[in-house]
Amino acid sequence: MKFQGKKIFFVAGEPSGDLHGSKLIKALKNIHPDIIFIGHGGDRMKKAGMTIIEHVDNISIMGFFEVLKHLPKMVRLLASTKNFIENLQPDRIVLIDYPGFNLRLAKYLSRTNIPITYFILPQAWAWKPKRVNDLINFVDHYLSIFPFEKKWYESKGLIVNYIGHPFIERTHINESFKDICDRHHINNNSPVLVLLPGSRQQEINKHWPIFLDTVKKIKLDIPQIQIIVGKAKEVTITNIPNDFRIEPDSNKAILIGTAAIVASGTATLECAVRPLPMVVCYKFSLLTWWMVKLLVRIKYSSMVNLIGEKIIVPELLQSDMASENIVQKLIPLLDHNSNQRRTMIKELEEIKTKLGQPGVYQRAASDIIRKTSFNE
Repeated sequence: MKFQGKKIFFVAGEPSGDLHGSKLIKALKNIHPDIIFIGHGGDRMKKAGMTIIEHVDNISIMGFFEVLKHLPKMVRLLASTKNFIENLQPDRIVLIDYPGFNLRLAKYLSRTNIPITYFILPQAWAWKPKRVNDLINFVDHYLSIFPFEKKWYESKGLIVNYIGHPFIERTHINESFKDICDRHHINNNSPVLVLLPGSRQQEINKHWPIFLDTVKKIKLDIPQIQIIVGKAKEVTITNIPNDFRIEPDSNKAILIGTAAIVASGTATLECAVRPLPMVVCYKFSLLTWWMVKLLVRIKYSSMVNLIGEKIIVPELLQSDMASENIVQKLIPLLDHNSNQRRTMIKELEEIKTKLGQPGVYQRAASDIIRKTSFNE
């Protein structure tokens, strides 16, 4: 493959990175229309104009022991990516999240002197704080999306640019509230429960049976409850009851929801900016959970509670992620007159204000261009 001109190589290894990467590419194109984009990513980045070298579906892996199982494959990918980049000689590399791979790649490429931007920094404040050293030694440009992590990273010696969180952007939804409800035959007089079980297949496999059992129990209290599932196209969900509505765009599901059950991750912030009351859950494999308990150094699991620095949304992890526990926390959130619902909505609105102002991708793109000396 021959690429002539100004070039940026991207690495996104997860569906969320594909989404953020696609929007960043569009923002970069608005400033520099002649840049060529190549790298690892998904369908969204491809649609935005990037040539895909390795598809995100083949490299999205989560969990300590899950990564170990795929280690030989990832080592081969690391070597082939390094060779490709050395032959390509891009003007800049943009790494998006995915730290297990991306930090190794940055170290691997340290002798090439190709400048590297890290967009969506590793959560070293949560675990593996020594990753800061890799960022200092092998990366020259840092873009932060959380208000609290700028201060944390700068206390470790990094000059970090906080650009705001991408979810604060005004999401363009090409359907009105009424149109979405009509398409799914939603009755506005009855509550709507949004299920967001995760964007990875291994998350679905662990969460979905518990979600189903939870809905079964909720229907005993609220028989008129309506269920809509935010289903990522990358995953397969079996045993879906006939009365469940399936929505591939999680933002549309969130828009019409009364409350949600959410797998801990970026979806919690999607709900927060709505704001949609939620119960946050997550279940690891037993071995991964043991490693999490041993290594993770943060007080809360969900980004909502981390940003708020207190419990705003309930967190039910591992053995606590039981259907009876979810039901107990969820029932008040489905009641428009409950104090729990009113309080949570107010606190979610405060979280939204902490996430910055719209224009995140434009600020990121401008900073990347400012830091890059393109070879003519």
